[in-house]
Amino acid sequence: MKTKSKTVLTGTHILSGNEACIEGAFAAGCRFLAAYPIEPALETIERYLKRSAEVDATFIQMEDEISALAAVIGASWTGKKSMTVTSGPGFSNMMEHLGLGVMLETPCVIIDVQRTGPALGIPNRAGQADMMQARWGSHGDYEVITLAPGSPQEMFDFTIKAFNLSEKYRTPVIVISDEYVAHKKEKVVIPRADGIKLTPRRYFKGQKDKYLPFKRDKDFVPRMVDIGDGYKFHVTGLTHDDRGYPIMLEECQEYNVHPILWKVRNHVDEISEFQETDTEDAEIVIVYYGATSGAALKAIKQARDLGIKVGGLKLDVVWPFPDKKIAELAEKVKAFVVPEINYGQIVSEVERCSYGNANVVFVSHGEKGIDNTDDIVSAIKLVMKEKKVVNEIIEYQSQAGSA
Repeated sequence: MKTKSKTVLTGTHILSGNEACIEGAFAAGCRFLAAYPIEPALETIERYLKRSAEVDATFIQMEDEISALAAVIGASWTGKKSMTVTSGPGFSNMMEHLGLGVMLETPCVIIDVQRTGPALGIPNRAGQADMMQARWGSHGDYEVITLAPGSPQEMFDFTIKAFNLSEKYRTPVIVISDEYVAHKKEKVVIPRADGIKLTPRRYFKGQKDKYLPFKRDKDFVPRMVDIGDGYKFHVTGLTHDDRGYPIMLEECQEYNVHPILWKVRNHVDEISEFQETDTEDAEIVIVYYGATSGAALKAIKQARDLGIKVGGLKLDVVWPFPDKKIAELAEKVKAFVVPEINYGQIVSEVERCSYGNANVVFVSHGEKGIDNTDDIVSAIKLVMKEKKVVNEIIEYQSQAGSA
């Protein structure tokens, strides 16, 4: 049954990932989108425009992606839940204002629908080569939260999560999708509003002349107010004190920036989310995210049918990275297989967190099609073949020693 209201859709709908993303944004309370049109994210803007009158939302097309994220940051400070959507080339342009959003501790959401690159690449071909840019693209010390949906349903769900996380930790949050997930269509279940848990903005409740925009609570997250409500304060991307005024001292830099790191690092276990499949007895674990999810699950089943004990770890939240989980698995499995639609990014993190306790095999996935499992299964077989050879060498050396 499909129902429509002046707020959000409910029920079951056939939606693409891009369309589901916008419905998730509306369900989360987002009412401001600033963007510059780009493939393969165009359907997000089209969906937003189509539905904006029904939900009383505002869209503004900016002259470029730099100004788009600037508008989003400004709108957020007026009390609007705000977002922008883009793809690789536009995401590159946004890096300066991503850093500004982090320094101003501004809750907002950035949707990056990845495509091939560098430069313009192939606009309508899936890629996963923005993963490290999402983490390290801006300059300076900071932490970032990034979610990687693998289906239209997750595009809906993760967009809501992104807004909740942005409000809870007062920081920009990235949803890093890709062309495959963005254009894939499937059933998306949209709960009623009372079935969706939303995190409200943490507002300052004291006297207006006592407000300090960067004075932190115990969890290092400052409280906000809406610009235009009679509060007088200053915000700047420079190192600043609790009032928001620049203080050009190393002590202030530490006082200012360290809590930006701590408010995320101290809550990694709460923020981190992943899904495990058959890891209890696995000798090999496939680590995957986003568009590779379907192929990875099929490969697990195919390997199990061949008698190979393979499990899976799907990264729902890529940043902060689940260091502890990878390290834990590395102590009991023989190898990780990491399929990505790039030439190696997250695989380096898996290798780092394995501490040499497990082999790490990279699969540059997608040449035969994103749903094709041949390359992943071949990598699994190779690991098992190498394991057999190593065991034979060990047995031979043992026998030689006994002789």
